[in-house]
Amino acid sequence: MNEPKDKIKKLVHFLKKNPDDSFTKFALALELMKQNQVSKARILFESILEQEPDYLGVYYHLGKLYEQTGRPDDARNLLHRGIRLALAKGENRTELELKDALETLNN
Repeated sequence: MNEPKDKIKKLVHFLKKNPDDSFTKFALALELMKQNQVSKARILFESILEQEPDYLGVYYHLGKLYEQTGRPDDARNLLHRGIRLALAKGENRTELELKDALETLNN
């Protein structure tokens, strides 16, 4: 059996049962990224951001996806937003990770 594709199938199944579940969308987007299905992952990450803008984990991954797909300005803007959110939530580690990603992008 092909384990990554099985994971994707299971996550799609869960998402069909509960289409607003950000955690499942996030997990599916990460699996899709591993399979180089960047467009599908981007749609899921953007959907999470629209539906639940406080879902802090999406900022790093979507920012990196934007960077990898030649959208540095979108990545920069998103990482700045994520940094502000992490600061407001007192999420110091996430704030540092987002700042590191932004610094890498700016170099």
